[in-house]
Amino acid sequence: MRQSRARVMLSIALLGLLAACGGGNTRPAPPAPTTAVQAAKPVKIGVALGGGAAKGFAHIGVIKMLEANGFEPVVVSGTSAGSVVGALYASGMDAFEMQAKAVALDQASIRDVRLFSGGLVQGQKLQDYVNQQVGNKPAEKLQKPFAAVATQLETGERAVFVRGNVGQAVRASSSIPGVFEPVKIGKHNYVDGGVVSPVPVDAARQLGAEFVIAVDISNKASGTMPTGMLGIVNQSIAIMGQRLGEQELARADIVIRPRVLDIGASDFSQRGKAILEGEKAAMAAMPQIRAKIEQIQRARAAALAPPPMPACEEPSRMGRLMGRKEKC
Repeated sequence: MRQSRARVMLSIALLGLLAACGGGNTRPAPPAPTTAVQAAKPVKIGVALGGGAAKGFAHIGVIKMLEANGFEPVVVSGTSAGSVVGALYASGMDAFEMQAKAVALDQASIRDVRLFSGGLVQGQKLQDYVNQQVGNKPAEKLQKPFAAVATQLETGERAVFVRGNVGQAVRASSSIPGVFEPVKIGKHNYVDGGVVSPVPVDAARQLGAEFVIAVDISNKASGTMPTGMLGIVNQSIAIMGQRLGEQELARADIVIRPRVLDIGASDFSQRGKAILEGEKAAMAAMPQIRAKIEQIQRARAAALAPPPMPACEEPSRMGRLMGRKEKC
């Protein structure tokens, strides 16, 4: 009788010990299934190159530094001088090729004055030069999406050329009122895009750019009198488009302003200085560009990451005997 009671007590003690040892066990979540995780797509960078006549050589320096730091633009928009550089870049040239073209450029090859039109530049030479450089390809066949921005003279509305004759679009975008003859395309006449869009940020967005780097080389009303007819006209256009330009620049992710305001509108002799100033301004903006691009990439990677698996609580042995299951 005593032996039977002892056996019962021992069984109860063993069951209690097992329950105490096995209760409330928590095990880590099982490893996530090994499925391929989609990599975050790269940020689609666009450049919006503003107008500024001979100051436009600064765009080459900016593009050179962007490429050197791994931020090659895949979308290009340009106004006036920016459309010239933009067309060459969109055709497939890199910054070093464009610099070589700039050094070899003779003003006579892009300027054709017609006396019977009041001494205005016709612009046909500029059109032919650009078409030659891009291999006579239409805009939609260039290696990068490209937009040249001009102003429709009859209505004052912005015109964005993304198809057709590249040289003609650049000529329209660069036709400074009072210096160049207006360009007739279809039923309308067009003049310099700087009147309505000095730095074409919105055009770059329309082409699909997710991150727009704007390059502003436009004159500002600084209180000093510009020299020469071209300088006066350029400053007049800058004043007209200044308020619109400020609003559009606010929609850019980064604004780069090379220090080229002391370069004359027609002073091609300072093209080397303009390129260097573009390089310096781009390098100064590089930490900000890198930080913003990395922030976008981190957000994209986080959005693609699978959610963490919850930890599961394993029932004790006694719980299993009683039919309890894992809690997750």
